[in-house]
Amino acid sequence: MKRALILAAALAAFAAPALAGPVNLLSDPVDDDGRVTLGDLFDDAGVAANVVVGQRAGATAVFEASQVQAAARRAGLDWANPQGLRRIVVREGGAAPADASARPASATVASRPGATVEVLTYARSLAAGDIVQPSDVVWSTIQAHQAPAGGPQDADQVVGLSAKRALRAGAPVTSRDLASPQVIARNDMVEVAYIAGGVELTVTGKATRNASAGEAVPVLNVQSGRTIDAVAVAPGRAVAGPAAQTARANPQQFAAR
Repeated sequence: MKRALILAAALAAFAAPALAGPVNLLSDPVDDDGRVTLGDLFDDAGVAANVVVGQRAGATAVFEASQVQAAARRAGLDWANPQGLRRIVVREGGAAPADASARPASATVASRPGATVEVLTYARSLAAGDIVQPSDVVWSTIQAHQAPAGGPQDADQVVGLSAKRALRAGAPVTSRDLASPQVIARNDMVEVAYIAGGVELTVTGKATRNASAGEAVPVLNVQSGRTIDAVAVAPGRAVAGPAAQTARANPQQFAAR
């Protein structure tokens, strides 16, 4: 009987990964071969060190913190993300350290003939309407004269935006290629919340035009025939009244209400 219990315990140990103690995210994660593993990210990954989280195609790779946390948990590691990070940047070993998802420092002077600079580029081709994910953009080295003027300096500026047209892998990212994703289409039925002084009233109407999050959208109250000046915040949702101005700058604040 004792032997059977020992055998059962051993089988259980092999059936599921043993939970390790809490692990800490490295302050400057790097990888050397394009395969980003838990060992590249955490200081004490142990037997889970070789578990691959994703690939790095350019000088850096950007990962959602929640994606990394889930991969760690599946491998038996406990990372609580105490800093509340949204994204994690992993750079090529030997490259200059990257700060969050910000632009890496260029090693050459851009004004010199033949000089190169680091710019944000598309890691894969995108179709019109595709939403940019963290893995869709990488920092790449290109000739300085090919760099777009006023290009985004941080991956956070473009992740979550929608492609206006088809975009080619390897092309530099420019603001004119992207827009906030459309959340309301013309003739959609929209719930409009009027928020003022802690009081919230809602009414349902018909959108009179397309709108992205943070954009104005006139909504027709089909019962009264009046048009409500509102701001789109989420699919099928808009806000009106004093809160509308705030929603223009930060629609996410109202999206989950």
